[in-house]
Amino acid sequence: MKLWIAALLCAAAGVASAQTTPVLTAKPGAQATPPKSWIDATTGHRLVRISDEPGSSSTYFNVNSYTPDGRWMAYSSPSGIMALDLKTWGSKLIVPGRVSLQFVGHRTGTVYYLTALEQTQGHDAKVAAAMPQRGPRTIMGYDIATGKSRRIADLQPGYSIATINADETLFAGARNTGAGAGAGVNPGSVLTTRDPADERGSNGEKLTYAEGREVQINRRLMQRIPMEIFTIDIATGAKKTITASTDWLNHLQFSPTDPGLLLYCHEGNWHVVDRMWLIRVDRPDRPKLIHTRTINMEIAGHEWWARDGRTVWYDLQTPRGVDFWVAGYDVGTAKRRWYHIDRNAWGVHFNSAPDGSVFASDGGDPEMAAHAPDGKYIQLLRPRAISDVAGIHAANSADLITPGAVDVERLVDLRNHDYRSEPNASFTPDGKWLVFRSNMWGAGHVYAVEVAKPGR
Repeated sequence: MKLWIAALLCAAAGVASAQTTPVLTAKPGAQATPPKSWIDATTGHRLVRISDEPGSSSTYFNVNSYTPDGRWMAYSSPSGIMALDLKTWGSKLIVPGRVSLQFVGHRTGTVYYLTALEQTQGHDAKVAAAMPQRGPRTIMGYDIATGKSRRIADLQPGYSIATINADETLFAGARNTGAGAGAGVNPGSVLTTRDPADERGSNGEKLTYAEGREVQINRRLMQRIPMEIFTIDIATGAKKTITASTDWLNHLQFSPTDPGLLLYCHEGNWHVVDRMWLIRVDRPDRPKLIHTRTINMEIAGHEWWARDGRTVWYDLQTPRGVDFWVAGYDVGTAKRRWYHIDRNAWGVHFNSAPDGSVFASDGGDPEMAAHAPDGKYIQLLRPRAISDVAGIHAANSADLITPGAVDVERLVDLRNHDYRSEPNASFTPDGKWLVFRSNMWGAGHVYAVEVAKPGR
């Protein structure tokens, strides 16, 4: 019975059964069209190719792309915005044209997008042009049930939205407010069109791509461009300034459960800035720093919300490139949990399953912060607690960081992936698959890997 059910599900998904699915290793440029389904020869896990058009992309790792019923996932393609049916693995074009997918609403499942192509969160192989946003853009909302779009609000040049709150009453975004450098430019831009690999160090030496990015980020940070974080009331269109400074404000994320709680960062070189902040937008509030550096070169960042809204998780290194943790901050109790990870298990981004039971790492190449010699994999991280010896507790144990470690399982061999394009893995709502983007077969596509091996 189990084999029959598995075969039926695979047929509905357009994916061959485990007995007929080829066992393959990705080879960039080896074929014009990557396989639709295969078993990873290194890990034994099943993969499917979601997208049909080269150049397709899933959303940034911390951006919700799933409808609340768990049925649909939105992603981008050269033809426009696509919707993936997570029951059948079939995709359909829902918004044609040169538009920018923003996110999917947690309450209604509305697919929000802008009527223009522009830089979104995250980094990719091509450097985004530091050009002013010309002319107003419109925020639109697409309803998958009706197949219709509606106008939500207009955005003037210089305004960018990054997130929507839990009850879908507010957008939040950041903008450069000064009249000089950066005026009217997307606030996430490093204000250059130069490839990071073309940057030179202070003594003229050629830098790696990763080092070049650090130089560009620092150059933008040192400009101290006046900025603000604002909200837009979706019902009325009213704008409200939440906080303003000359810090580089970025990475905005509303809590998935608390409509008034906003997480954001001070962008910049992580060992220089105090990165992660919380602020309430529904009443006057002062920003709250949620991680304080205690040693030089300690870094924390690429933060994301747990699905239940209780914990902010982030990449922590003490110091950078030496010791690695997936760290969590409980917004209700201020308690902290740190899970220690090996260098090769580090990822440019991490993520957590909807039920919080496991994490995912999307890996990294040897140039990146971990300098991992063998870290180019999508990996599953199963956390485990480190208990007190013989049940004997320190008197102040309840006030200390709760430590743990992880057990690692490799899911996808990405040794043929170019990490100038970040995989940005995210769990499907049922926690059974991880969706990511990759150029492992040459052109960029959206893929998914099954968390459980075939037959389990």
